[in-house]
Amino acid sequence: MQFHRGRLIDHIQIVSADVAASRRFYDAVLGVLGIPVEGGGEWFYADELFVSGGTPLTGRCHLAFQAADAGTVDAFHAAGLAAGGRDNGGPGERSYHPGYYAAFLLDPDGNNIEAVYHGAHRRSAASVLLDVDD
Repeated sequence: MQFHRGRLIDHIQIVSADVAASRRFYDAVLGVLGIPVEGGGEWFYADELFVSGGTPLTGRCHLAFQAADAGTVDAFHAAGLAAGGRDNGGPGERSYHPGYYAAFLLDPDGNNIEAVYHGAHRRSAASVLLDVDD
């Protein structure tokens, strides 16, 4: 059996009631994961995640980020709590599959945000690079 990650999602947009609070939260947790956050004002983005203000709110979603190791999952959880996130499942192994180590937080809008380490693995690529003509 094979589990593949990173090939399905093109992008995710979350509409936030408080973009500044969301920015603080995502700067903290994505900073731990080494993912830069760009943009400002009424919107920002990080790779395939786009967060904007406005109505109606999109409602709750579950969004999982890959972590390099279990220690990064621990740091993600601590950073998220310090940045206003709420605990939704502390760091630890889960029964989803052997080696699944994760932590869950609720962001300022109540979205369930996860960092997961799937255990020892080999990446085939760090990311997809698109060449776009201006």
